[in-house]
Amino acid sequence: MTSTQRSSRGARKPPRWSDLAGAAVTMFFVAIMVLQFLTLRGLATEIAYSDFQQLVTARLVTDLEITPTRISGALKMPGATSLLPASDALAVNNDGEPWRFTTVRVADDRLADTLAAAGIRYSGGFDSAWPGMLLSWALPLLMLFAAWNLLSRRSGGLQQYTKIGRGNAHILVQNETGISFDDIAGIDEAKAELRQIVAFLQDAERYRRLGGKIPKGVLIVGAPGTGKTLLAKAVAGEAGVPFYSVSGAAFVEMFVGVGAARVRDLFEQAQAEAPCIVFIDELDALGKVRGVGLTSGNDEREQTLNQLLIEMDGFKSNSGVIIMAATNRPETLDPALLRPGRFDRHIAIDRPDLNGRRQILAVHTRHVKLAADIDLNELASRTPGFVGADLANVVNEAALHAAEADKQAVDMADFDEAIDRAMTGMERKSRVMNAQEKTTIAYHEAGHALVAQFRAHCDPVKKVSIIPRGVAALGYTQQVPTEDRYLLRESELLDRLDALLGGRVAEELVFGDVSTGAENDLDRATAIARHMVTRYGMSRRTGLLTIGDSTDQPSMSGLDRWRGSLCSDDTARLIDEETRRLLDDAHARVTATLSGRRATLERIAGLLLEREVLDRDMLRKVIDDANCALTPPAGEGAGAQIEAGQHDETSCEG
Repeated sequence: MTSTQRSSRGARKPPRWSDLAGAAVTMFFVAIMVLQFLTLRGLATEIAYSDFQQLVTARLVTDLEITPTRISGALKMPGATSLLPASDALAVNNDGEPWRFTTVRVADDRLADTLAAAGIRYSGGFDSAWPGMLLSWALPLLMLFAAWNLLSRRSGGLQQYTKIGRGNAHILVQNETGISFDDIAGIDEAKAELRQIVAFLQDAERYRRLGGKIPKGVLIVGAPGTGKTLLAKAVAGEAGVPFYSVSGAAFVEMFVGVGAARVRDLFEQAQAEAPCIVFIDELDALGKVRGVGLTSGNDEREQTLNQLLIEMDGFKSNSGVIIMAATNRPETLDPALLRPGRFDRHIAIDRPDLNGRRQILAVHTRHVKLAADIDLNELASRTPGFVGADLANVVNEAALHAAEADKQAVDMADFDEAIDRAMTGMERKSRVMNAQEKTTIAYHEAGHALVAQFRAHCDPVKKVSIIPRGVAALGYTQQVPTEDRYLLRESELLDRLDALLGGRVAEELVFGDVSTGAENDLDRATAIARHMVTRYGMSRRTGLLTIGDSTDQPSMSGLDRWRGSLCSDDTARLIDEETRRLLDDAHARVTATLSGRRATLERIAGLLLEREVLDRDMLRKVIDDANCALTPPAGEGAGAQIEAGQHDETSCEG
């Protein structure tokens, strides 16, 4: 153990405020109990009236005060102890000093004569509970108020409860957002839709004079990271009007009725500040379909949603209040929210295409010092499926990588590492694998790369690596599409099946045994084959029948969420048979490809074991050198073509 560890372990941590508050509350209640005990019982001993008469006869009492209901005074000690019962005698003081006592007064007409005969002084008085009440209640209340005031200064005290039904939206104005439409790229259609909203807020009369009505609500729908919230902030920055921003989850609290009260308060504030924008982020946290599932539908969230629907119906479309919301789960929203008159304009933000990704990269690299070899078109083509947040992260990771290497500018090597990290995770060279595992991974990735290169409709291979990345990736084959695709033909899907099974078949051919490394490949291949049968109508036996999955329908109850509930047992069995047939046919095609190019497979695996990473040029050179004089086996590939090769004799010379 180091000295730093010893000192940090031995150091006493300062007490937390919660601990001090708990101790203070405990001490407060103990003090109240002590005060109650002292004030209710007092310092006087309660004795019986008969004992009092005996003490008077023995002249052992003094300083009597007689009220209509009580008699109190002092006992002369220690003589009074012998006349009191044992229980009362133990309660008094035996040190010889007078001790206070009290007793209930009974109807005794001879009391005054008895006291006069004994020569005992006495006085009259009135019954009053105020002193005792003052000590037992007023003082504890004052202490409670002082403790509450102290807690209020730390945690808000009563303020957090008096404001619990108030809307907690953040109000932004133009100069606070710092974001405009110029800071957003790749979603030109969405910006064009929202520019009309901005124009209405800035010049509403232009629309009113023609009888036009601006939409009451605008719902922005898109995948996570596509820029929904950023787009809403840009609207606030462009319009220059008050912008109320609140999360859908902020309406629902543990107290019943709080969410509805916050909705009412938010709309009251918005009406007072019109024209303005109210933006609700993550609307699905508030607006899910009502009455779905096995639980009761009458809960706090549904009451809040009902109040939102009422408020959206309660103001006019030309009032100057625009409701904007964002969600990435539109299928879970209640249909009442989506009807015309509420959120009557829907803006869908799709993942950016090639041109959109290039524009987004241009925005995020404006303040990054780039090297001369940076090609944004190349980077955009290598990031298919990336959204704006992913691209921003890639740029930032590239800049951090360059700074760590103490470079003067960010070059393509830094972006290569950033893209690999975003796709497959952080490089883990520290993971130690034995020689057999490393060899298995090398042949597995070589099989993927070789099959992908000899399929006409597969995306070209950009890089092959056997360096572990992320949590579970022991190696990867990176394919980069040459263009954005929105439709896939049957031959293209079959070629993708072949590429996915290339690693598994390579292990079978080389080792005669298989590993668990193909788990993800088999999952993806099975999903493609099943979709071809059940969704795309690419099976002759099932025909043009589309068979959905009940798990895709959020409106169904929990008891019906199991596969196959929308088709008969015979159809389900046929689907399984067709899926298996597609996978078996792909397995046969891949086996023919790799068996006919065993030498090329061995060469690629050997280079991977030697260098760990192969780029596109090196991979293509190996394939050309080893197989340029060969013709492909019959029936290879879904299209019976070779992507790399119109190989000819002249290409092999030299």
